[in-house]
Amino acid sequence: MSASGAAPRRQSGVTVRFDDAEPLTVALVRHGVTELTVAGAFSGSGEPGPSLTAAGRVQAAQAADLVHRIGRTAWADLPRASAVVASPIVRTQETAAAVGRRLGVVVRTDARFAEIDFGEYEGLRFPDVEERDPGWLQRFYRGGEVAAPGGESLAGVGERVWEGLRALRDEGTGRTVVVVTHAMAVRAAVGRAFGSPPSQWTKTRITPASVTILRLWPDDETEATVVGCPPDL
Repeated sequence: MSASGAAPRRQSGVTVRFDDAEPLTVALVRHGVTELTVAGAFSGSGEPGPSLTAAGRVQAAQAADLVHRIGRTAWADLPRASAVVASPIVRTQETAAAVGRRLGVVVRTDARFAEIDFGEYEGLRFPDVEERDPGWLQRFYRGGEVAAPGGESLAGVGERVWEGLRALRDEGTGRTVVVVTHAMAVRAAVGRAFGSPPSQWTKTRITPASVTILRLWPDDETEATVVGCPPDL
């Protein structure tokens, strides 16, 4: 094992490099469920709440355990997680607190990893939005450039999330950082990693408390190690 906790042997199927450059490994953790998650309502960055439900707290603990296994019994070739960064929203702060306790590290907050701002549609369920603005849901989920009134587009989320990830990379590679964030933010990060257009990003399944692992090299090459792994595996 190296000092960072990563096994030195290259795993089969990983991204092939022709140099010794080390990437930043990022474990993106979606928060656990809230009452709005269960209700199927839009829950963005326009409001600080709600908190996790009891089930959401269990999911947060499961995600914390899975992240702790990185570099140990899960994805053993990766560095062990050594830092946690979280969106400022309540549900991500609560999830990140569970991760931080499990890893024994202090959580740092970065607003670049906040959820998309749903503007006037914050707190509304899909049927409510469709009744209010027929066709908007399809334009939003299939367009990538569409925003709710007073809100933010998925493409815009991609810009700020990717800026945050590159900033973490520039702080140091050869390590694993846990970023506790939201479904749309994770989708945007995966889409940017693959170089796909925003119109394709919502086709990625990111369930509550799931773990997605990306790797970012200094020359901007990327690897999607795992996408949307359930926390109870």
